Amino acid sequence: MSTAAYISRRIVFPTEVRPAAVLVDTVTGLITRIAEPDSYGVVDAVHDLGNHALLPGLIDPHVHINEPGRTEWEGFATATRAAAAGGITTVVDMPLNCLPPTTTVAGLEAKRAAAAGKCMIDWRTWGGAENGNQSHLAALANAGVPGFKCFLVYPGCDGLGLLDEANLRAAMPILAKLGLPLLVHAELPGPLEAAAATLTHVDFRKYGSYLASRPDEAELAAIRLLIDLGREFRAPIHIVHLATAHGLPLIKTAKAEGLPITVETCPHYLYFAAENIPDGATQYKCAPPIRSRKNNKLLLQAVADGTIDLIASDHSPCPPEMKGLDSGDFAKAWGGIASLSLGVSILHTTLGAPCLASETWDESARLLRLAHLMAQNPAKLAGIAKRKGRIAEGFDADLTIFSPEESFVVTPDDLHFRHPISSYLGERLMGRVKQTVLRGKLIFDGSKFPSAPIGREVRS
Repeated sequence: MSTAAYISRRIVFPTEVRPAAVLVDTVTGLITRIAEPDSYGVVDAVHDLGNHALLPGLIDPHVHINEPGRTEWEGFATATRAAAAGGITTVVDMPLNCLPPTTTVAGLEAKRAAAAGKCMIDWRTWGGAENGNQSHLAALANAGVPGFKCFLVYPGCDGLGLLDEANLRAAMPILAKLGLPLLVHAELPGPLEAAAATLTHVDFRKYGSYLASRPDEAELAAIRLLIDLGREFRAPIHIVHLATAHGLPLIKTAKAEGLPITVETCPHYLYFAAENIPDGATQYKCAPPIRSRKNNKLLLQAVADGTIDLIASDHSPCPPEMKGLDSGDFAKAWGGIASLSLGVSILHTTLGAPCLASETWDESARLLRLAHLMAQNPAKLAGIAKRKGRIAEGFDADLTIFSPEESFVVTPDDLHFRHPISSYLGERLMGRVKQTVLRGKLIFDGSKFPSAPIGREVRS
């Protein structure tokens, strides 16, 4: 056994931040012991991190890698490199935008073949639920997917189809029996169609026109439906990328009732506000859309108080020509914000917002929330909480070395994903990932990637 000690004055455990030494078996890649910082015994290597915070390796359960089939959009090699630069040690890939979509075991095996030998970090993939594929759900679960993603509206490109209410009802008993979550893009077609009927002659270079085309009611109607189905079938439901704060009271009530519902939001819904998005700036387009400053603050409060369970990137890149930066047409541009390498810095920045300032919201509290929102709770959703998501004995030695006090202005060199397009370019963020360790091996060091791709699929 070869042992390394990681020592820091700020190690983020599940319930506290304190000085400690984390002992790692560099052969097995496991954490073997937690010791006091000055009494860890004889080791083969010492990594003294000083005042840098040591977080558990972050987990992003909502990433569009787009391989196989649309690798020119992103791909396993570039996506996992960007994730490593963002302190992320595990991603869970979405079953759409790739061709074939991950709606059958054959599609899952194509995904595995495409990922082989390319990944800087560990990964899983969600299965896809669409109209007519209910007979494939159990087989996909047996083959290793941790849950299923579905759209209640058209997903935006060919591949994964939508899941209408009748097919959703047919799938729910199967999911309840499997005990696996259904991740839902929570917008319903009716309110979107009603909005479209009123916007036939508007200028879609204006962000306000696009915002009006995706009203809050589309999300609210879907959330009401999902709560009703959760009450009826008791199947686990996870609402992805919540954008409307109007849905928070519904979610709070459902949780208080004991329904198995969880919810995520994304960094862009916390950091940006509609009032600040210039017309024609299609790099800000996503669905559901970024809403008002008031909405933004309410979401941020829900992140702080635990109503929102986790943060995920919804990293959804595309080739530059699809983003419509030249035309500025929000109606035609691809909807997706790329931020995979920046998430922890964005969230750390937003958790320091004035609307959250209080005597109890100190730096340790921020670091604890980061770990819960971006490691511990995502591990639960992804079915890997027995080995990832926290710093504890017997867990994978997945570690993120983070400098909370370091600020930086985002440049293309900070992105690392395939196409250097991001709404965060030029933004000043507070808190920077310094190093990332996967199963005891350094995979990101400043701007360098010293390791060959060692990522692998995590089955449980």
